[in-house]
Amino acid sequence: AIARCGAGTNNIPIPEMTERGIPVFNTPGANANAVKELVICGMLLSSRGIIEGIQHTKEKIVPEEADHKAIAARIEKDKKHFVGQEIMGKTLAVCGLGNIGAMVAEAGIALGMKVIGYDPKISVEAAWRLPNSVRKVTSLEAAFAEADYVSINMPYIKGVTHHLINPEALSKCKPGVHLLNFARGEIIDGAAVKSGYDNGTLTGKYISDFSDPDLMGHPRHIVLPHLGASTEEAEENSAAMAATTMMDFLETGTIRNSVNFPTTILAPQKNSSGARLCIVNRNEPGALGEITSFLGAQGLNISQQINTSRGDIAYTVIDFTNQPDDAEKLQADLAEECNYIISLRFLGMVFDDELGEPGTYFYVSWAQ
Repeated sequence: AIARCGAGTNNIPIPEMTERGIPVFNTPGANANAVKELVICGMLLSSRGIIEGIQHTKEKIVPEEADHKAIAARIEKDKKHFVGQEIMGKTLAVCGLGNIGAMVAEAGIALGMKVIGYDPKISVEAAWRLPNSVRKVTSLEAAFAEADYVSINMPYIKGVTHHLINPEALSKCKPGVHLLNFARGEIIDGAAVKSGYDNGTLTGKYISDFSDPDLMGHPRHIVLPHLGASTEEAEENSAAMAATTMMDFLETGTIRNSVNFPTTILAPQKNSSGARLCIVNRNEPGALGEITSFLGAQGLNISQQINTSRGDIAYTVIDFTNQPDDAEKLQADLAEECNYIISLRFLGMVFDDELGEPGTYFYVSWAQ
């Protein structure tokens, strides 16, 4: 199994891991507060000329003035060049209402903003988490048409969210809209943003912690290092969640927070012997029936089971009332009998916080 500390898994070959029957876990929400705080920072950077003021002070005022009194006077005088706008009362469109998006929406409301939410794939859990004052819209264009600030908080999915913010979407925006992208750089079409800057249809700023080849060096594109999850708290939260998720999988076969396997949780049962078999197989008709028939023929009585699937992968967890005589041989024989099996894992004394006897056995068909 692989655990990624963070939400993004673009650095892991997910299709290959899935084909090999290897679950890949991430840690959704563990760094949400850190990213939310950076989005708020981005809103302020886009609104108040903060970076431009700092650069002006360092590069012009200090070198041009002779002493502190002159510098202080010039700092007061030159503030007129950096008049900004307040965010209170402005409209924030949050695109993507998962863990981070929901927190950004809450923060916007707390700052006195009107908040619009767009997420065509919003889960029931995420919907319940949103404040009632967040107005949901059903299209990106509807969100963009009203927004003074747009926060991108959706995952990057090739072919789905790649350049989702394109010329057509940007044409619906107010000219002075500020774009905040702390999700993935590829979601926004940088060439389209630059075109808007060049022809005057866009006059706001684009704040991101990703570089863009079409916008590098442009004064309206403020690029930060990739700081979204770079806090001590976020790194600790992510590591703890990844460790807990991995421990649950190794000890009990539980699948949660996986990007390629179905969520699978089988609670302990009183009459279980502690013997548990976890099976990964290709998702084909009749597979579960063949597996349970084979196990019955070996004299094993099933006390409970759960079977789930996601795409081409099926995952089954089975508890027995009795222990097999030879767990290692059982797995090898089952894999030989059912050729769609990718891997098996036998756990002994599964809920007693110990491996016990006969312990843990792991069988991988492609490694034989």
